[in-house]
Amino acid sequence: MITLDKLTQAQKTMADKLLCTPLVFSRSLSDICEAEVYLKLENLQTTGSFKARGALIKLSHLSEEEMKRGIVAASAGNHAQGVAYHAKAMGIPATIVMPVGTPFNKISKTEELGAQVIVSGDNFNEAREHALSLVHEKQLTYISPFDDEDIIAGQGVVGLEMVSQSQPPFDCVLVPIGGGGLMAGVASAFNALSPQTQMIGVQCDAYPSMHDLFYHQDQTRGGQTLAEGIAVKTPGKLTAPIIRQTARDILVVKETDIEQAVLLLMEKQRLIVEGAGAVGLAALLNHKEQFKGQRVGLILSGGNIDSRILSSVLMRGLARDGRMVKLRITLPDQPGSLATIAKMMSEQSANIVEIYHHRMFYDLPVKMTEVDVVVETLDTNHVDVLVQHFADNGFSCRVISESEA
Repeated sequence: MITLDKLTQAQKTMADKLLCTPLVFSRSLSDICEAEVYLKLENLQTTGSFKARGALIKLSHLSEEEMKRGIVAASAGNHAQGVAYHAKAMGIPATIVMPVGTPFNKISKTEELGAQVIVSGDNFNEAREHALSLVHEKQLTYISPFDDEDIIAGQGVVGLEMVSQSQPPFDCVLVPIGGGGLMAGVASAFNALSPQTQMIGVQCDAYPSMHDLFYHQDQTRGGQTLAEGIAVKTPGKLTAPIIRQTARDILVVKETDIEQAVLLLMEKQRLIVEGAGAVGLAALLNHKEQFKGQRVGLILSGGNIDSRILSSVLMRGLARDGRMVKLRITLPDQPGSLATIAKMMSEQSANIVEIYHHRMFYDLPVKMTEVDVVVETLDTNHVDVLVQHFADNGFSCRVISESEA
């Protein structure tokens, strides 16, 4: 366990260098989740993530010789930016190894902060191996993203702030887990100051490494995930014992649940949150009965989501909710037909986004054509009304999937 003294010392160190991020009550999410939901907005932290906290504490404890030689870190983005930000402020040469597939915005932001970025490895573990090889080759100091007492203490200040910001105490706090630095630090803080609060870890389905260790399983898979910030195959050696001692449960959420959580935070709270930061809400939505009526704290650990990925998540969410559909309509291939379609759409308050003609289909009469229309609607019921409206007016109309397009 990280001691309260070490946590409070870390808090003093970052007092004039980093934000004490807000803790806000969400009425809309509380109604949806049937619990009293509070959001710890680490997505508003310097560099857009809680990772700036641990990085500051670790770098501030380096010797002058270590600072002069330089540092190296492995990261999918948030730890990289936190390290690069403070390294630049302290005049420390920084090299960051990032795995292939890291969002472009995280790579470019890290380079903008003055660090040399090396893209290597298909996942965090492989990127870390490359980083450790540079430790020996160039005598650099390795800055772990989670398996270091200074890093854990820095992240634990999030917990200190939450305890002081919440009265009465939380019934439970849901914390994203990758390597476990945030969970170990926050759990240490709550264990010291609010031991009655239950600590619940959350992992993504592709990388449930701490969950598997916690429940004595061995199912960790890997692969692509929206929550790349917690895509860690191996639990930390320092963090795992703390989490085993303090966690009440570790939940695992699927990719579609993470997408839904990112979308809800955007629509209901106007907050941009990356996949890793949204897993707590995903777990809460998936386990409403477990948390019903409780006072729940969610740590939105970061907001550094690639704009293209965010756009894709939003569009997929609209499609999933029936608010964006593609209709295939068969109509006469003659002047005025498209105008008729547009008028009928307008009559049902549907907004046309795109139209595609298909004149070359051999299974249609020569004087007929098919048109695919991408339409904004209110919900699935509105889609049904729209399709029926076309049928009532003599048109063949159906919803099609992307695979049919």
